[in-house]
Amino acid sequence: MRHPQRTFAGLQSQPLSSIPDYHGASLVNLMASITEGLGGRPRHAPLRALGAQECRAAQRIVLLVIDGLGERQLRELIPDGALAASHRATIDSVFPPTTASAITTTYTGATPLEHGLTGWHVYFPDASCVAAALPMLSRGDEVPLVRRGLSAARAFSEPSLFDTLSVPAAVVTDRRIIDSGYNRHHCGSAARHAYADVGALADLTAAAAHGMRGPGLVYSYWPDFDSAAHRYGPGSAKAATRARAIDAAFARLRESLAGSDTLLIATADHGFIDTPVAHCLDLSEADGLSALLRLPLCGERRSAFCHVQPGRVLEFAARARDWLGERADVRPCGELIDEGWFGPGQAHRQFVERIGDVALLMHDDWSVKDWVRGEARYLHCGNHGGTSADELRIPLVVSAC
Repeated sequence: MRHPQRTFAGLQSQPLSSIPDYHGASLVNLMASITEGLGGRPRHAPLRALGAQECRAAQRIVLLVIDGLGERQLRELIPDGALAASHRATIDSVFPPTTASAITTTYTGATPLEHGLTGWHVYFPDASCVAAALPMLSRGDEVPLVRRGLSAARAFSEPSLFDTLSVPAAVVTDRRIIDSGYNRHHCGSAARHAYADVGALADLTAAAAHGMRGPGLVYSYWPDFDSAAHRYGPGSAKAATRARAIDAAFARLRESLAGSDTLLIATADHGFIDTPVAHCLDLSEADGLSALLRLPLCGERRSAFCHVQPGRVLEFAARARDWLGERADVRPCGELIDEGWFGPGQAHRQFVERIGDVALLMHDDWSVKDWVRGEARYLHCGNHGGTSADELRIPLVVSAC
């Protein structure tokens, strides 16, 4: 189902005109093309802009995922760089367009509906808490989920995409996260290589590709643009410096792979928008809303998912609409599922429990936040996870080496 366009007067950006195109123009479909091209069984339709046949024609595939470098960021920060020179198409991320949801799609080939991660903060019923999904730490007290009896194997139900392939795979990622429970689970049988800086990322990625005697997949991930865009803003000088660094690394990698019959693909997990601190709403300032919740907010500051006290959903939704006005859409989560926002497929067994009752989908550059005891009080000036085009649209960069 396609949704009517909305004009985002507070941003110089295109409005989001539809639900992510999971049927041929999204990150889900890119992973399907790669999977089929390497002889695996894709879960979804291939990407129209990069079919499985093109992937199959190469000896091996290198996929570079640049966290946060959305289409707008590529276009504005490094328009004349190596990435832009090999830009092929603009595609969609997933909903919500955020790291936990989108990176899990790249690791599994599954939609958010299937893998069940719907934002940075997710309700894990088996641990009876809301937790940051990637570090696997409960909100506030930051207790590891394993200490609450929830292992990575139970928290993350989808198998690693690398385990479904009959060709070798390698993952090149930041040394700070390579041994996390999330990463170990989703890397599966792939060889793991840790880097300390962006130059080493390029060198290790090239070495992993050259070390494969036959077909194979090298998956490389770089988180540093995302961290700068959160802290300083996606259009900041520090974010631009990070963008130029990964652009140089891509050029270096492309040169290293020249003549190796490798298909080099680069993309992002999501884009970004500026979110002024003055436009971050504190849920505690809304009369009576917090008292109607049975759990802290889940999801993202741009798309918050609310678990409401039994029998109080309509009251909560009405109060939320009165408080938010034109600053957000207040939607039943069930409607978002039915309309296909989280993608097609067989829903995760706990998806309905995880997603909750009511979604607050923030407009323009607004965001919403609650606070729990023990949680550090800080606000990012750059965010993602909402429904704007700048958050959803990501680049597809392709270079035959």
